[in-house]
Amino acid sequence: MDQRILLVDGKKGGYLYGEALKTLRTNLQFCGPQIRAVLLTSCFPDEGKSDIAFHLAVELGKAGKRTLLLDADIRKSVYLTRYMVSSEVSGLSQFLSGQIKSLEQIVYQTNYANMDIIFSGPTAPNPSELLGQKLFRDMMAVLKKQYDYILVDTPPMGNLIDAAIAGQSCDGALLVVESGKASYKAEQKIKAQLEKSGCHVLGAVLNKVDIQQNRYYSSYYRKYKEYDSYEEAAESGAQE
Repeated sequence: MDQRILLVDGKKGGYLYGEALKTLRTNLQFCGPQIRAVLLTSCFPDEGKSDIAFHLAVELGKAGKRTLLLDADIRKSVYLTRYMVSSEVSGLSQFLSGQIKSLEQIVYQTNYANMDIIFSGPTAPNPSELLGQKLFRDMMAVLKKQYDYILVDTPPMGNLIDAAIAGQSCDGALLVVESGKASYKAEQKIKAQLEKSGCHVLGAVLNKVDIQQNRYYSSYYRKYKEYDSYEEAAESGAQE
């Protein structure tokens, strides 16, 4: 039986954010049809990893790709509060711990086109052990047959190994990097950890760029603002 959930996204990213996500979606599609399950992680908390995962899933769905957003952050998930989920839901930790037997019981259809979600479930004392089970690998194999893309949101890798373990069941990884936060050495460390697990790093997403201070991005910002003004003037003229 289909389960439906309402997700409310109160964040307005603006024109540039939307265009950047479309570019990320296109680049991901150019990685080839063999890249189906994509892990997203970061070095530290609060680099914007979950925002990128959610909005990339939305964009893939808009493009007609059947997409699943899998919240594998069993330690500290943000989805229920961030997207104002008021209903009681079941999740990944309950399935992997055997409390729920059927995978269908934790998959929810959303109010976004072609996008389903699996929530993390209640916090568990042994997340890395749960993700390292054969059951998780078998689950991913089943889901790959059902979806064009699976985006796996995992905890930051600065001090945790969860992402590297989950990466064994994924086809590639995206590193979300907050501008000016993590050092090159730290990013290289988590890149090496992922590749050691057999998960190829597809690329990095530079997030939270201060376009007012960065000359390169500031020039593009001005260009797009001028483009927006031109479009608004053209629409206004057409209405008149």
